[in-house]
Amino acid sequence: MAERFLTTHVGSLPRSADLLDLIIAREEGATVDEAALAARIEAAVADVVARQAGAGIDIINDGEQSKPSYATYIKDRLTGFGGSGTSYVFQDVEDFPGVKQRIFGDAGRRHRKTPACNAPITVKDMEAVHVDAANLNRAIAAHPGRQAFMSAASPGVTALFFRNDFYASDEDYVMALAEGLRHEYEAIADAGIILQVDCPDLAMGRHTQFRDLDLKGFRAKMELNIAALNHATRNIAPERMRMHLCWGNYPGPHHCDVPLADIIDLIWTARPHAIQFEAANPRHAHEFALFEQVTLPEGKMLIPGVVECQSPYIEHPGLIAQRIARYAHLVGRDNVMAGIDCGFSIHAGSGGVDPDVVWAKMAAMAEGARIATAQFWP
Repeated sequence: MAERFLTTHVGSLPRSADLLDLIIAREEGATVDEAALAARIEAAVADVVARQAGAGIDIINDGEQSKPSYATYIKDRLTGFGGSGTSYVFQDVEDFPGVKQRIFGDAGRRHRKTPACNAPITVKDMEAVHVDAANLNRAIAAHPGRQAFMSAASPGVTALFFRNDFYASDEDYVMALAEGLRHEYEAIADAGIILQVDCPDLAMGRHTQFRDLDLKGFRAKMELNIAALNHATRNIAPERMRMHLCWGNYPGPHHCDVPLADIIDLIWTARPHAIQFEAANPRHAHEFALFEQVTLPEGKMLIPGVVECQSPYIEHPGLIAQRIARYAHLVGRDNVMAGIDCGFSIHAGSGGVDPDVVWAKMAAMAEGARIATAQFWP
């Protein structure tokens, strides 16, 4: 066990302009030189791995450089997505039309493709995840002492993005997705990489896909999505997995976010041992106090966001240390790792934080973790 606070992040990192052009062109159906794109992705992964290591991050990833989005890449790896485009309402931004226009005018969201499910779900591309894992493992080999993680969409968030027009029930659909995604999950774990499952459906889903349900109804949908996640990861040890809980990484008001207190009991039932969650932004920074009443279950650990991903401010390392310490005092120093609220470019072309500021934020987090470490391991 490390006698210090380790640092990590959620996933997506800025893509270079030339790589971004290639990814968007492919999403729009243009002919792309696949060999040239593969070489550019491999170089981009090596670059973002080196930058994470240089910033002092301990558990690092490929920055999702190969993916058009943290969730929508699934349409290229599973069959069944040939329907019309899916659209859904964000309940909070409906109250603020000006905000809505700015958010959905974002280049990354404009190019996002979300065709509905209109056929059976099966694995279509068996190799893409292996290529991603190989790129990450090659890159990280140049930086001894670092661990690797790789993110993958959960069954629930896949169902959120891709409407079901084929299966008889929500349960049939999400369980079919679970079985289809199992290949992705097990390939990552078999490559010796920590699997991170992205689960915005378990929080953001409350004010998007399931906005018309009451809390009881939403919790029932959560239970289904967690059961699907547990089914899909049944062959992977919990300590080799973590999950990301998210209320939506977009610059909206978020006044409709479901409180963590209303869902935390169900979150504990998911198999991954580590829970990442937003804890730095103004809507959720106060929720550390929840752990004054809620006991961390045996075998679980917390990765609270101590850096905000929408703000151009570079957090002071002293503030980051305070945020880490709040959780460490409540659940124990060995049960806390420092993280970031969400990704910096969740859809290719999105992200309002300058790339140089992204790396400076990561370096500030590493420094904050060192300060907090000195307090807890004198």
